[in-house]
Amino acid sequence: MERDFLRRLLPRLPSHPRLLLGPGDDAALLALAKDNAWVVTTDMLMDGVDFELHRHDARRIGRKSLAVNLSDLAAMAARPVGAVISLALPRSCGEALALELYEGLIPLAEEFETAIAGGDTNSWNGPLVTSITAIGEVVPGKEWRRSGAKPGDEILVTGSFGGSILGKHLDFTPRVREAMVLAEKYEIHAAMDVSDGLSLDLSRMCEASGCGAVLDLSLVPIAAAAHELAAQEQGGPSALDHALSDGEDFELILAVSPAVAEQLLASQPLGVPLTRIGRFVKQPGLWQQVSGGPLLPLSPRGYEHQL
Repeated sequence: MERDFLRRLLPRLPSHPRLLLGPGDDAALLALAKDNAWVVTTDMLMDGVDFELHRHDARRIGRKSLAVNLSDLAAMAARPVGAVISLALPRSCGEALALELYEGLIPLAEEFETAIAGGDTNSWNGPLVTSITAIGEVVPGKEWRRSGAKPGDEILVTGSFGGSILGKHLDFTPRVREAMVLAEKYEIHAAMDVSDGLSLDLSRMCEASGCGAVLDLSLVPIAAAAHELAAQEQGGPSALDHALSDGEDFELILAVSPAVAEQLLASQPLGVPLTRIGRFVKQPGLWQQVSGGPLLPLSPRGYEHQL
């Protein structure tokens, strides 16, 4: 699996004095200028895994291909600067498909002032593959990482969770604006975006921070799509199950002090809801609680990449 592969690979990778944060977080952190660090992230999306070209509009696919990268920049509190786009196109589609992909991603790039800095395009006898590398900037020391959560911190999330397969996975808005507001005005101890599932990604933040987390399941904001999906699957996962384990919500998990949490929850400064769903604790692992009831183990669930 991807995590085991990374554990074997990361110790072998060469370091560099300008590499402030390498593989293992939502994006890399490079010190390329005196006053700014550059954040670099890349995502490869494939037909049949991340979208279905025969079902989904190519413009939505193009938009998603850029949006997932901008979500990673948001998770690092980095302001987008540019992106490099590479496409492997099926020979049967070619130029027309490439143009549609760009028609989908260009408005998003303009919305978040992201220059399309270049890329590469090839055709082959395989499925559509998109690969985008995005670059952002942040003041060194002001970037968010997964590894800063502390016991006693509150767990806040943006938006709601679950059921993204019904459309949000293609049409979500990366939380760039929200991250910029939070980074400018509030002290955020740790952050990451939810790409593989709320409980699974929260467990990764805990692992990186060397602590555990208690989720109050009664507080988890469940998306309407999660309820819709649960209703379609009678006898299957509940709406809460979907909220905890469905991938590609691309909301933010934030670790903040109780005082900052109180300020944020009272003022709601983002335009999208901020919700407290639990707290970080010293005891490792993920734990569940319902309205002050007993603590029980919670198994992290979500999408795990297979290699």
